[in-house]
Amino acid sequence: MASWAEFASAEPALASRVQQRFDTRKHKTLATLRKDGSPRISGIEVEFAEGEIFLGLMPGSRKLYDLERDPRLALHSPTDDPPPDNPREWPGEAKLAGFAHEVDVTNSPVEGGRRFRVDIREAVFTHLNDAGDQLVIESWHPGEGTQRLERR
Repeated sequence: MASWAEFASAEPALASRVQQRFDTRKHKTLATLRKDGSPRISGIEVEFAEGEIFLGLMPGSRKLYDLERDPRLALHSPTDDPPPDNPREWPGEAKLAGFAHEVDVTNSPVEGGRRFRVDIREAVFTHLNDAGDQLVIESWHPGEGTQRLERR
């Protein structure tokens, strides 16, 4: 696992592109695991601060119960469709996978709100190549570096 700062230090250009995609809009998508093991997706806000990624969760939310039971998660950035007249202008999308760890929250804007730090197991940035005719998937894993895959 790695903190955001460790990822950004190891792969600054890739981390910058991933964060830019997450910063495009306020609401992201969080995937957690239900009690029966099936996936649940929920909207969430993500904060990049102090070299970490943080999630704030409302008391009594299903996603909170999911993370208390099983800390595995995936986050997906907001997405845009490629411009039909120029797909090369598509900004791409970003994904993070890892584990949530609860941290102290001193001034929650919501009474009983909880805060979690995300440890990264995988960071992915998906975009089109310069010609706009192949999908490019750049993925980073702690201790393994970055792999790049192009496919039609």
